[in-house]
Amino acid sequence: MTVDLDHRPSPEPDRPPRADPAPPDDATPERRPRPSLWRRILRDRTVLMFAVPGMVILFAFQYYPLLGNVIAFQDFRPFLGIDGSLWVGFQNFAILVSNDPAFLNALWNTLILTLIQAVFVFPLPIVLALMLNSLLSNKLRQTIQSILYLPHFLSWVIVVAVFQQMLGGSGMINNFLRANGLETLDIIGNAEVFRLLLTSQVVWKDTGWATILFLAVLAGIDRSLYEAASVDGASRARQMWHVTLPGMKPIIILLFILQLGNSLTVGFEQIILQQQAVGIDASEVLDTYVYNEGIAGGQWGTAAAVGLVKSAVGLVLVLSANKLAHAFGEQGVYKA
Repeated sequence: MTVDLDHRPSPEPDRPPRADPAPPDDATPERRPRPSLWRRILRDRTVLMFAVPGMVILFAFQYYPLLGNVIAFQDFRPFLGIDGSLWVGFQNFAILVSNDPAFLNALWNTLILTLIQAVFVFPLPIVLALMLNSLLSNKLRQTIQSILYLPHFLSWVIVVAVFQQMLGGSGMINNFLRANGLETLDIIGNAEVFRLLLTSQVVWKDTGWATILFLAVLAGIDRSLYEAASVDGASRARQMWHVTLPGMKPIIILLFILQLGNSLTVGFEQIILQQQAVGIDASEVLDTYVYNEGIAGGQWGTAAAVGLVKSAVGLVLVLSANKLAHAFGEQGVYKA
């Protein structure tokens, strides 16, 4: 038997494995059913147990006391309690429209200090962070940061005492001026420069600490953006304007919105410690008015009404600013 070698079948060439047909466009991946609330609680019970103490403290000292705001609608007497005090409706809120000189003075001082802090104090941490970020030496930068952070950990009692020892009538600066036959400075206790004194104390105490968030944001900006801008011929000023500030814009807007919520709170401890030296007219703000009228003066209902309105105004400012942030394409405090 012979085999015709000229007609042997040629071996088939290697073919790539056959690919599975692509799923249709309307096909959706199968989703697992979401576990129920109790299953999730049981699954995360360890984490929730760690959160319970903080939640209890938050409820006990932040949310439960909110129920006491009902005294704003009462002629509250501490010895009678909330149950025994008479309900007077909106009578306590009449002070807001009665042109009371003490209240109007406190409101005016509060608005002026709020404007000063928003225009002059709020941008300072941003400028300081940009200056520190421009330093080439990391060791020098860390040293300056540590020095600037230290005042934040001092209480207002110590801060006011330090300023009095420095700028008071018998302070170090005035003693030096007297020793050299020069005219002394009248700063502590001078009502005309009291707002400037308050602002300088806030700047000295909190500006360094406020730079932490901005420095963290600056560290997270992609370095390749600066390299690309440098290749395109952008100077350091142009890089700051087109790269650095846009990268910082979300955190700046977020912090500004949060500050608006406390815009009518301009430092109770700081002011009450110096109020006796400068007088009520120059130093009275809404927080000290609530203290002087409510606790010292016994007008509990009126003080609670002023505090409630102040909180409501802060809430409206936060919601309005957050809505404005959404209009400019930013997330703000929460998404729309």
